[in-house]
Amino acid sequence: MSFQTYIANIMSLTKTTPEAIKNKAIKDGLLTPTLTANLFVNWLAKEYKLGRGHSMALWKLFIEKGWIVVPSSKIKVNKK
Repeated sequence: MSFQTYIANIMSLTKTTPEAIKNKAIKDGLLTPTLTANLFVNWLAKEYKLGRGHSMALWKLFIEKGWIVVPSSKIKVNKK
């Protein structure tokens, strides 16, 4: 499954956008400097019933957009 297909499926499954998920994560106090992928995946499973594959696609998207900062990540931040 392509990355864009994962994102489209997430939007279909959750009936919301990645931006709205980001806003909920901020409201819930999740987006902190100590956030780990495991905590993110567990939160998405609880809040949105997403599995690990979909959650990791969102993890990648959040890093690319600069919503999550992981200094050791090899994922490139999108400067747009």
